[in-house]
Amino acid sequence: MNTGIQIKEVENKRQEKDFLDVPYIVQGSNPVWVPPLRVQVKELIDPKKNPFFDHAEMRKFVVYSDGRPAGRIAAINDSAHNSTHNETTTQFGFFECIDDEDAAKALFDSVEKSAGEWNHNLVRGPFNPSVNEDLGIQIDAFDRSPMVMLPYNPSWYPVLIDKCGFEKAMDLYCYYFDDQMITEKLIRGAELVRKRTKLKFRKFDKKHFWRDALKIWDVYRKAWEDNWCAVPFAEDEFRHMAHNLKQIADFDIIFLAEKDDGELVGFLLALPNINETVIKIRDGRLFPFGLPRLMWHTRKGAITSVRIPLMGVLEEYRGRGIDAVFYHDLFIEGVKKGYTWSEMSWILETNTMMNRAAEMMGGKRYKTYRIYEKVL
Repeated sequence: MNTGIQIKEVENKRQEKDFLDVPYIVQGSNPVWVPPLRVQVKELIDPKKNPFFDHAEMRKFVVYSDGRPAGRIAAINDSAHNSTHNETTTQFGFFECIDDEDAAKALFDSVEKSAGEWNHNLVRGPFNPSVNEDLGIQIDAFDRSPMVMLPYNPSWYPVLIDKCGFEKAMDLYCYYFDDQMITEKLIRGAELVRKRTKLKFRKFDKKHFWRDALKIWDVYRKAWEDNWCAVPFAEDEFRHMAHNLKQIADFDIIFLAEKDDGELVGFLLALPNINETVIKIRDGRLFPFGLPRLMWHTRKGAITSVRIPLMGVLEEYRGRGIDAVFYHDLFIEGVKKGYTWSEMSWILETNTMMNRAAEMMGGKRYKTYRIYEKVL
């Protein structure tokens, strides 16, 4: 037993700094880990800047070992999630910890105590801080760096969570594609769909950013409303996320399908994997030296991979091959832009249709994230 363990709730600036520093303390020496940009994390957990907190509250905890920060966690009470799913659930997020069972137990005990004070009977996570941000614990492929908007953790994290009494709630799959995987079947299928459908396929129009962005928001809400743990995406939250994604987006790899009257029926969003650049900013600070490095390493042609975090098609248009056109166009445009491989993620393990489609296109499932839960 580690007798030097002490847990504290974040209540002052010093403890807030410790909360932000923990990932660098725990994972800083791992060259595979991508350091989070501190300015982004600060905004993400700030109730004054993140509209997520219009319907949620968060309690943050830091565990100390012999006086030094050794781990962190957040307990999250999201009223939108609980009202949507008729649950009394506390979500946990931002979990980081040294390989120490006592330290991990102190963190999860604090979350469970918070859940009790909120009269909740279940703890689930990690959500950082919601299903619309990065989430999950990586349970394999620890030699691979994470893609943009996905976390990374060392191999002992799932072990610690298991020892704290949590069980699997859901696995999230990631599929690998390279620029040689486009098949004749996909090419022929996409051409056939274009001929048969009356839909217009086009790229996102940067000049009309909010027009196209809000069309995507509308389809996203309708297409994902029945997904596991999905929560209605309020417009202010979507605008906040869209504004942030605009800074890194490549609008040539965002594709839309519309009816003649301009109504959007489907979209595919791919993002350049900016983590290829962020990994080089080891302290997570943009100033004074991080920003020049970021700009240099994101110059044209410097990023070689993309992630597909979102694709949505309205229910009445599913099964018509719209997704095949999107995948085809992404392959073709991606090669032109110098991208050599992509990751489609994440896909729920229970989403048989999407997992089958990824495999039929030649995707290789190579990484898994897990959501855990514990009944109190």
